[in-house]
Amino acid sequence: MKVYTRKGDDGKTHLYGGSRVRKTHPRLEAYGSLDETNSWLGLLRDICEEEWLGQILLRLQSEAFVIGAHLATVKESLRSKLPAVDLQVVSAMETAIDRMDEKLPPLRAFILPGGHPYVSYAHIARTVCRRAERHIAFLVDQDEFIRMHALPFLNRLSDFLFVLSRYLAFKMGVKELEWIPRKSSSD
Repeated sequence: MKVYTRKGDDGKTHLYGGSRVRKTHPRLEAYGSLDETNSWLGLLRDICEEEWLGQILLRLQSEAFVIGAHLATVKESLRSKLPAVDLQVVSAMETAIDRMDEKLPPLRAFILPGGHPYVSYAHIARTVCRRAERHIAFLVDQDEFIRMHALPFLNRLSDFLFVLSRYLAFKMGVKELEWIPRKSSSD
């Protein structure tokens, strides 16, 4: 099977089920951002040394693929044959967040991303995840994409990635940089 087909050279692509849309279509923006999030999850899985974190990241990647498949499928008859989004993965993320958070100092201020490339990777993954969430929320608002529970998954995933960034900083002994707002010019 060849990787290239030349069918997308005109700026259009096929959704699963046959319809052809522009590559700027909101569905493609949504699953493109989700695919980007998934790639960042893979990078984080590659750098995490704790097996339990690698396992949950792998599970999150798999669930992101399920959501992407739903996004790429227009026909309800085909979508009903896809695996459902596993809402237990949201609970698993909450458990992982609590597990990491219990080792961290209390959060008292906004944290500036950075301090170490691994910490920054988690922050980038979080912001890309938020973009995917915004794109999918737009689809929900347009009544194009309902009944999938993608929004709770992505909302919790961004929380997980934030706590993961803090956890990685903690494990590596990297000082978190708190945001200190500058005084307004009227003061």
